[in-house]
Amino acid sequence: MSGFASQIPSMALLGSGLTGEVGLRVLLSPLSSNIVLRTACCSIGIGLPVYSTFKAIESRDENEQQRMLIYWAAYGSFSLVEVFTDKIISWFPLYYHVKFAFLVWLQLPTVEGSKQIYNNQIRPFLLRHQARVDRLVDGVYEEMVKVVRSHQGEIRFVRSMIVKIFGSVNEVAPPGQRLGEIANDSPEQAETNSDSESDSNHED
Repeated sequence: MSGFASQIPSMALLGSGLTGEVGLRVLLSPLSSNIVLRTACCSIGIGLPVYSTFKAIESRDENEQQRMLIYWAAYGSFSLVEVFTDKIISWFPLYYHVKFAFLVWLQLPTVEGSKQIYNNQIRPFLLRHQARVDRLVDGVYEEMVKVVRSHQGEIRFVRSMIVKIFGSVNEVAPPGQRLGEIANDSPEQAETNSDSESDSNHED
């Protein structure tokens, strides 16, 4: 496992002693720490997997790419369920503690929780209803295309307004000066420039 964790930075971070101690303290923290737990859930559930996906794509490791695809399938299914049940189950004690532990369980290479959920729940369900889901997805795409085509004028108007806004913002800055950049001419430099101009006038 140590060799596997060293190849995947996010898993190495997840399995390190320091991170394990911090995670344990978060899990055992008081109920008033929901903000901390939500941040931890977002970091563990999205942040680390995004980086792991990036590493899998860049390294062109097919096994790692498949592992991350399975994770995102499991995480996406969990997120769909959570959308409809979050308002209810979030009131239960230790809900975010359990969610944090669940997200860690999904990613641990020793248990491969996401793979278990995919093989036991997601894959059988989608295989049974694949034809119906395909029709639903095709219908959604067709409606999206119709909406975009019927609102071409509004889309072009919004795009032109965005271009005008960014163009007007860029015109505010002086030529050769980036937006938000402070002018380099200080009061002393301005005074020096005025003195040199007055000297040139006297010479004339």
